Amino acid sequence: MGGKLPRALAEARNSIRAMVPPGGKVLVACSGGADSLALAAAAAFLHRKMEIDAGAVIIDHRMQPGSTEVAHRAAAQCRELGLGEVLVLRVNVDGGSEQAARTARYAAFGEALRQTGADHVLLGHTLDDQAEQVLLGLARGSGTLSLAGMPAARGPYLRPLLALGRADVELICRHEGLEYWNDPSNTDPRYLRNRVRHELMPVLLGVLGDHVPAALARTAALARADAEYLDGLAAGALSEATLAAPAAAGGADDGAAATVCDLDLARLRAMPEPLRSRALRLAVVKAGAPAPDFERLAALEALVLGSKSAGPVQLEGPVFATRLAGARLPAGAIPVLRLDATALRRGRG
Repeated sequence: MGGKLPRALAEARNSIRAMVPPGGKVLVACSGGADSLALAAAAAFLHRKMEIDAGAVIIDHRMQPGSTEVAHRAAAQCRELGLGEVLVLRVNVDGGSEQAARTARYAAFGEALRQTGADHVLLGHTLDDQAEQVLLGLARGSGTLSLAGMPAARGPYLRPLLALGRADVELICRHEGLEYWNDPSNTDPRYLRNRVRHELMPVLLGVLGDHVPAALARTAALARADAEYLDGLAAGALSEATLAAPAAAGGADDGAAATVCDLDLARLRAMPEPLRSRALRLAVVKAGAPAPDFERLAALEALVLGSKSAGPVQLEGPVFATRLAGARLPAGAIPVLRLDATALRRGRG
């Protein structure tokens, strides 16, 4: 430790300052890797200066031999840096998949926030991680929000290092005298992200130049700004198109009425297509189903615009959509798109 302060470390400290209010209580999510240790070092400096109250949370996924030793070593490094409360939480990962590990990890983060009373968890994702996320979004082909990558802030989770590359965090660790752990799962070709990192990205760097990760990260920032603006417009448009909840077909006392949502078809049809697709996606989520994929969203669009079939369109989970118009409605009623999560409970699903 010592020598001239690296620009990257100064940027990491200032990024935390910009995201966490003075005196704010945070936990650094630390795996012992270069990115999270660099973040821990930056947060520990601010903690020692009493600018923020920073601790750490280490998650032992128990998916590899020696994981407990790695977790406790990371915890010891966090304490040596001068961080406050340091938790080590063990989780069970059902199935051993990347998504299952993420689900278990974030559940543990939530528990750590409750235990400590912290306001935020700081995550060590870097510019390179963001670039890989954009490439994965391109592969999914699921629109602007997919290209928007990871947000710098979402709920209690903050990512102060998104402007720094992997080489920057390794430099911070060297400056601070921190020996970081290289997770062997980060080279496992079974995980698509690793193939993007180790196979696709080197080709892009060789063909397009070293600026590619930064360019992809800028794409994410621009796409996120556009997506958030359009989603805000869509939320307003959806509110205007939402009609009063109808009485449940199974009877007012069956507890199902709140799960039926009627949308004014005329208002939906009058929306520009980019706005309508977002409004429909938001409506599906509000009805209790996951955000629809491209195929299901296309089927909903067709239903709105007057496909030969009036539905139902089955969405993921116990939600389906039906177009009600003409003879299917009482006299004088306006045509609607009905999102209904009650049918399975009434025995019609």
